[in-house]
Amino acid sequence: MHKLVVLYPEPADPGHFRDYYVTNHLPLVREMPGLLACRYSFDVTATTGEAPYFAVFEADFADAAAMAAARASTQGRRVSADVANYATGGAVVIDYPAQDATG
Repeated sequence: MHKLVVLYPEPADPGHFRDYYVTNHLPLVREMPGLLACRYSFDVTATTGEAPYFAVFEADFADAAAMAAARASTQGRRVSADVANYATGGAVVIDYPAQDATG
């Protein structure tokens, strides 16, 4: 399993971010080839102090090659280009192979 995580700092207009993200961006994301599952939250908290992020998104792909192919696809490029329409605070994108630690 390979994970893609996007961390969003506070945007200029949180209401616009929420509405646009759910109404426009997530439907684009769900069309990405090879996407196994995805989830998001606007309820990001820190165990101590203030959370450095406003929202978080994570997506699951079979492996790094599947994720790379999805991001390079026409749909993946549309998803990337769409970020500027709502994420005025920017976005931190990371990816990694996920290891099962339950035993």
